[in-house]
Amino acid sequence: MSSLTLQQANAIIAGAFVQSAKSGFKPMGVVVIDDAGNVKSAQREDGASMFRLDVATGKAWGSVGMGASSRVLAQRAKDNPNFFTTLAATSHGKFLPQPGAVLILDASGKVIGAVGASGGTGDEDEEICIA
Repeated sequence: MSSLTLQQANAIIAGAFVQSAKSGFKPMGVVVIDDAGNVKSAQREDGASMFRLDVATGKAWGSVGMGASSRVLAQRAKDNPNFFTTLAATSHGKFLPQPGAVLILDASGKVIGAVGASGGTGDEDEEICIA
């Protein structure tokens, strides 16, 4: 059984912040959750707004819950808005189908979590998550 460790979660966030700085993005918030939707690590860069971690968590939570990147979920939401509105309500606002989160897979390809970011455009957020 593979599980996401705190050390891995912190390394993912550190890598995201390095990519963000290299790309010259605004201050970001990055959240790593495990495969059960629990926050493993969350960090907000100095100067990032108070909403960054909430938005990043919602992106990651939806991604791990639905087993797809938040970019895929955003497209699905466009195609089926009623389902995704209901899903957001059912999850008590935890679910946010917007680009900026990707799944974390172990060596065998099993989903062990997700990383979400907030602070830039969806493309920028996704870029630092992939990094």
